[in-house]
Amino acid sequence: MEDLSCCPVLCRLTPLLLLIQLLTGGSLEEFSVLGPSDPIVAVLGGDAVLSCRVFPAMNAEDMELRWFRSKFSEAVFIYQNREEQSEQQMGCYAGRASLVRDLLSQGEAAILIRQVQVSDNGLYTCFFRKGDFHKEASLELKLAGVGSAPEMRITGPEEDGVRVLCTVSGWFPKPQVQWRDGSGEKFLAFSDHTQDAEGLFSVEAALVVRDRSVGNVTCSVLNPVLGQEKAMAIFIPEPFFPQASPWKVAFLVSLTVLMLLVLGAGCYIRREHSIKLREMEEKRHLWQAKEEARQTKEKALQDKAELQAQLNWRKDVYLAGWKKAQLYADWRTEKFQPQPVTLDPGSAASSLVVTHEKTSVTRKNTGVNPGDMDSVLGFEDISSGRWYWEVEIKDGDGCEWALGVCRKDVKREGWCKECPEKGFWLVGKYSDKYFVHTAQYTELSLRQFLHRVGVFLDHEEGDVSFYNMTDGSHIFSFTGVSFSGALCPYFKLRAGDVSLTICSKVGGSEGLPVPLNDSCLEGPVSLPGEEISSGSGADAPPGAESPLLPCNPEAVSP
Repeated sequence: MEDLSCCPVLCRLTPLLLLIQLLTGGSLEEFSVLGPSDPIVAVLGGDAVLSCRVFPAMNAEDMELRWFRSKFSEAVFIYQNREEQSEQQMGCYAGRASLVRDLLSQGEAAILIRQVQVSDNGLYTCFFRKGDFHKEASLELKLAGVGSAPEMRITGPEEDGVRVLCTVSGWFPKPQVQWRDGSGEKFLAFSDHTQDAEGLFSVEAALVVRDRSVGNVTCSVLNPVLGQEKAMAIFIPEPFFPQASPWKVAFLVSLTVLMLLVLGAGCYIRREHSIKLREMEEKRHLWQAKEEARQTKEKALQDKAELQAQLNWRKDVYLAGWKKAQLYADWRTEKFQPQPVTLDPGSAASSLVVTHEKTSVTRKNTGVNPGDMDSVLGFEDISSGRWYWEVEIKDGDGCEWALGVCRKDVKREGWCKECPEKGFWLVGKYSDKYFVHTAQYTELSLRQFLHRVGVFLDHEEGDVSFYNMTDGSHIFSFTGVSFSGALCPYFKLRAGDVSLTICSKVGGSEGLPVPLNDSCLEGPVSLPGEEISSGSGADAPPGAESPLLPCNPEAVSP
């Protein structure tokens, strides 16, 4: 049974733990279950006591107690309603497992398993239940059995030596077998382990002794759990060793000399061959270096010409777009289709009011602290294609809101972290600052307040981008996303006098979002030394910060 020497320490800690529970609002009915930290060792055929206790100590006579193996249904013993329950007990423990009742009043539950078997070896779980509260702890039962003493015999000459055999049976777990000579030196030998129907191990170890002066040889068998060892020694007389033939000795000497001559000739031939291969390899490396230098020079000239042409093209496109911004709005509407978004009143939180036209949502002035999921979804499911919609925002100081897209099957009850890992791709305003909803909210540095935001969704490319439709500046982009399933437009009003309205005429703003994730032939590319940041304003001078996004999707995110 487990050593209870730690009880005085636990008794001194009990008042402190009870005070902590009262201060934190915990219930005195709650408890924890403690099991032994070390495995319980028992001998095969004997008895084993599996014990655990509740902390703080309390009377466990009215609790439900259960010991089980790997599954809750694999019951070793069940105590409920002050009686032992045998209906769900495993058949192999019937009549062998019983409860030690004397310790229940002290909060300790222990069962006695009689005549333990190999199948009883392993992990157990001790389960306590009081009302709706329950706890459990794990403990390990290690079984060990010492079998027969080693039996040794000489089986005859073998490989210029004498073969000795050592056999044992009835051991558990698998024993360790070691051979030693008369002076205690260890031998390396082969051992074959087998297991019978009852799970007990038998070992047959063989050793070939070639040294005539060894004399006594000892075979020892050790139980690794109990540390108990049994050994047996045998004396090998010198006449048992085979006699060496003089012709055999001469043959071995001749064979050794011949092998040395063959080895020397092989080393010489291999060295000459290695020298030739090294010379050929040096010539090949020299030719390869010259060829690589020529290709590098040609590629450098080609890259220089392409870079210059690309720079000239980008400047021409940028200047033309700066003077005729409406061309970019037309290009955008050709690449992305306007999505007619309507709000789903059935998905709206109780604190939100959706207009009769289902295009605008506001907060009720209830005077109650805002909830974590005061949101509403759009009716539309988006599972493919390129779509965009625009949202007009009316807010003031202290207002908090968010908008974007989410997976249709996301969890919206209770508290939930709204981030891409949970199926949300959003931007919003909190504490009069603008943020991106990531695992750790990222603050945005915008030059203007957001009054009209465009949401651009490319389902195939895995891209969600946000633009300030007042000046056409880029706010933020989620790129490289692997959407699984349909997406829905998402709107959240968390605090303040704020309203979100879906614009009836998408694309009617004066702003100009720029091309998203298209081929480099239809949009500019970023050059070395140039930087594109989120939230760039439309009033930026040409050449300082280009409003054209690069083709590389990784360069879109701030």
